[in-house]
Amino acid sequence: MWQMIKRRILAGLIALMPIMATYWIIKILFEFLDRFAEPILILLGIHIPGLGIILTISFIFVIGLLVTNVLGRTILRWSELLVARVPIVSTIYNSIKQITGAFSGSTAKSFQKVVLIEYPRKGLWTMAFVTNESKNKDGEIFYHLFVPTTPNPTSGVFIIVPKKDATDPEISVEAGLRTIVSGGIIDDNISIADKLSK
Repeated sequence: MWQMIKRRILAGLIALMPIMATYWIIKILFEFLDRFAEPILILLGIHIPGLGIILTISFIFVIGLLVTNVLGRTILRWSELLVARVPIVSTIYNSIKQITGAFSGSTAKSFQKVVLIEYPRKGLWTMAFVTNESKNKDGEIFYHLFVPTTPNPTSGVFIIVPKKDATDPEISVEAGLRTIVSGGIIDDNISIADKLSK
């Protein structure tokens, strides 16, 4: 009973983390930009209600604009190289980047579907993501699979297995990524177990 309560609390914390991190970042930006603009506006004798919100949205938009073009990506790469030189900061930054990258649309779109395979040996089931398909000369279909590690889904192994050896758990790629990152805490254990027992 206590184990179940602990698992649910941990699942709730993991689910709340991205929301709380987003709220915290926006709050810091809002307060900083509001304090930064206030003295300038007092000097000019201008008062704009909700200026902090307008500046925060504008700032996020400009950052989004920068990271989606060549110059912005280059600047971002240079900043990441600088951050990588700071021992503790680099570890925290890389961990956050890997976790947020796992939930980003680009990562999810690179996978076609989620499957379960018996790996690394028979009787042990592993979640994998289909990246491509191929056929041999006899027409047998093979899945090209990326098997990620937990809790960091950005590293893993690439394997090719016959399609017939893969089981479809009927969950979305996003749900599969959440399951990997959380180490199986956030998932529909019953439905996955049902698929394996058939």
